[in-house]
Amino acid sequence: MDVRTKFLEFFASKGHQVYESMPLVPQDPTLLFTNAGMVQFKDIFTGKVARPEFPRATSSQLCIRAGGKHNDLENVGYTARHHTLFEMLGNFSFGDYFKEQAIAYAWEFVTEVLGFDKSVLYVTIHESDDEAFEIWSKHIQQDRIKRMGDKDNFWQMGDTGPCGPCSEIFVDQGAEHFQGEEDYFGGDGDRFLEIWNLVFMQYERHSDGSLTPLPKPSIDTGMGLERVVALLEGKRSNFDSSIFMPLIQKVASICNKPYIYEKGESYRVIADHARSVAFLLAQGVHFDKEGRGYVLRRILRRAVRHGYLLGIKKPFLFEIAKEVCIQMGQVYPYLIEKQDYILQQCKNEEKRFFETLELGMSLFKKELQNCQEIFSGEVAFKLYDTYGFPLDLTLDMLKEHQLSLNLEEFEQCMQHQKTLAKASWKGSGDEIQKGDFGSIASLPQISLSKQNITTHTSKLIALFDENGKAVQTLCGQTGWAMLEENPFYAQGGGAIGDRGWLLKNETVIAEVLDTRTFFQKELCKVNASSSLSLYDSLLAQVDDAFQLEVRKHHSATHLLHFVLREVLGSNVAQAGSLVESNRLRFDFSFPRALNHDEITQIQNKVNAIILSCQESKIKEMPIQQAKEQGAMALFGEKYGNIVRVVSFDNAGCELCGGLHVANTGMIGNFYILKESGVSSGVRRIEAVCGKAGLFFSQDLQETLKELKALLKTQDLFLAISKLQEENKRLKKESKGKIQNDFSVEQIGEVSLIVSQSQGEGKEIVDHLKNQYSQVAILLIIQNGDKISLVSGVKNAPIKAGEWIKEIAQILGGNGGGRDDFATAGGKDASKITQALQRAKEYALNILERK
Repeated sequence: MDVRTKFLEFFASKGHQVYESMPLVPQDPTLLFTNAGMVQFKDIFTGKVARPEFPRATSSQLCIRAGGKHNDLENVGYTARHHTLFEMLGNFSFGDYFKEQAIAYAWEFVTEVLGFDKSVLYVTIHESDDEAFEIWSKHIQQDRIKRMGDKDNFWQMGDTGPCGPCSEIFVDQGAEHFQGEEDYFGGDGDRFLEIWNLVFMQYERHSDGSLTPLPKPSIDTGMGLERVVALLEGKRSNFDSSIFMPLIQKVASICNKPYIYEKGESYRVIADHARSVAFLLAQGVHFDKEGRGYVLRRILRRAVRHGYLLGIKKPFLFEIAKEVCIQMGQVYPYLIEKQDYILQQCKNEEKRFFETLELGMSLFKKELQNCQEIFSGEVAFKLYDTYGFPLDLTLDMLKEHQLSLNLEEFEQCMQHQKTLAKASWKGSGDEIQKGDFGSIASLPQISLSKQNITTHTSKLIALFDENGKAVQTLCGQTGWAMLEENPFYAQGGGAIGDRGWLLKNETVIAEVLDTRTFFQKELCKVNASSSLSLYDSLLAQVDDAFQLEVRKHHSATHLLHFVLREVLGSNVAQAGSLVESNRLRFDFSFPRALNHDEITQIQNKVNAIILSCQESKIKEMPIQQAKEQGAMALFGEKYGNIVRVVSFDNAGCELCGGLHVANTGMIGNFYILKESGVSSGVRRIEAVCGKAGLFFSQDLQETLKELKALLKTQDLFLAISKLQEENKRLKKESKGKIQNDFSVEQIGEVSLIVSQSQGEGKEIVDHLKNQYSQVAILLIIQNGDKISLVSGVKNAPIKAGEWIKEIAQILGGNGGGRDDFATAGGKDASKITQALQRAKEYALNILERK
């Protein structure tokens, strides 16, 4: 049975609008990932936005719980129900129907559509909810209804806000399979399994803890797809269902070992994690050192480590991810569209981890032999810092050996280095929620088409100081202003917000510094030079010269995106952008650095489109029609039923709500300044066009002119070539001097060099290390009053960092570094001879012992 389709069709037949699954990366700045079905309706429930045209909704929402507050990662694979990625079926009422219909719909779907036997069904309600008890009594025997307390059957979004009692539907999996002490209805055992939670959102909780009834109570429900499918198939574990078994069998075929449930934790971890990796990559999350990208990397590395336990010593997870794409591609077509990219990124990341996995596992096993109950925090940090083992991966491994970790020691080690950055992500702008800003949610703001409007008379309907506190007047201050009809374009889609002025009686009384969106309303950041008062009638004037340059860079970004896909392949996808008046920055998915020829080709192609003077076409149409026409949409962007499509004649089309030039010729020029890596699998291009491009080309010409004058030549290539030859000659002479200046003492197989020197210490050490197969070097360099030490070791038992730290103390300094290279500073030149003597003694003591 296709449970997902049956669910959506059932509620569509009951007048519910069917919503697509929102992206796993939400615009809500308080969430790392979308972790529940109601997330896309959160602003409706909290009253930040008006109730939609359709007061009933239904969806099958993809969710991730692998970071932040909702983190099930360590349980995945060891339990029958935990997953990092799952689908939540839900139906929602925004002030329309309430308990009577919600319960009736749930009972009808569970018993008549899914066909569950009524004799195995039970329900729970909140202990105070007599209304729910009476309604349920019409559908099920009263002895199958159990009252529970706040912990189990009262739901709330936060400490304040909408909340209410809830009611859960349970399935009895059978006494013959469960005989534990807690396997009774209401106990903590697994016999009675919850399949659906109905939340009756009927109260508002205030800061003092009191509850007041909501004027329009709402419904929010959630039913786990994976859990229901397993029950319908008669399985007592989600992993035994048709959703996961094909993936588990693929793992078994790769490791060539049969899957046995009792010993199959690693198979289950891999099957689960492959789903998360595939979907997160498809939706634009990239492997990174922080935030969501770090969670993605952590999930992959946990899966790879479990593959290692099964004897798999090469990249394999990408093959499981391919099965995910095939299995779920019909429901989520972007998995098929992005399949090549998903597999490529997954395989590359696996290769990187396998390079250090063997070494890390050796270190882990070695430390296991030295500990009895508590594992060294210092070693755990080295696994994290040197071998790329996330902390929870080490904890996961320790769990298998019934060991704990010295977390205090681990944290102390972390303090000596940059701590792992917490999740950093950009939300929709609603992150500024202080003061009285929330009051704008209910204010009416009339929408204006910004494409051709640069001046407009409007009324000031809200005013806040820079701390978000509502005020009546601003004067000589910075704050935020909301116009009833706002001609300023707000920051969005990568483009920064408009600037300009507010005028009263033809006099500028405030400068508009920026325009942002808060609670789906546009606000201007203003610097009021004169008195700016609430309800003033003002002339809003956009800085059209500034806006024009933003338009140029925005349109150039679209052309760049099109050309990148043309030159590098259709797997290229936007991974972020910034559009300003004097530059653009475009991040895109690609596995390697671009070479010179590719960069030149991309720049030339963009300029060719600009010079062809293609007209921009902007149309509004239903989103499905836009997709059929090939318009590209981005994950993480919110699109309504009617979307805005921006296209150029021969340069593709995209969904975009931003401002563009009327003709590509207006862009004028396009220059790529830099191509670089952002994170694993993500590259960045920085470029300029328009006025900024003109300034760049003028600066370039001036620089060339100055270079020719400095080198006294018109042929720069010839002059530079001569300088390079001269540099090579001088370096060669310098190396000869280096080789002859130092006395070398041979201690066994190791050449020992301890000396006072001049020049560039690192260059000297690098040269000497190239001259000898086994060498230990420590040099003291004095330039005027400045003393520096440098040490290098190659295939010798001395640790450069410890050696140099010891000697630097004699000179009144300090320093350190790696085992093979270290530097330090000193202050007391009178003790150089003593320091050299001690450096030699230190080295001889170690070398002669060996």
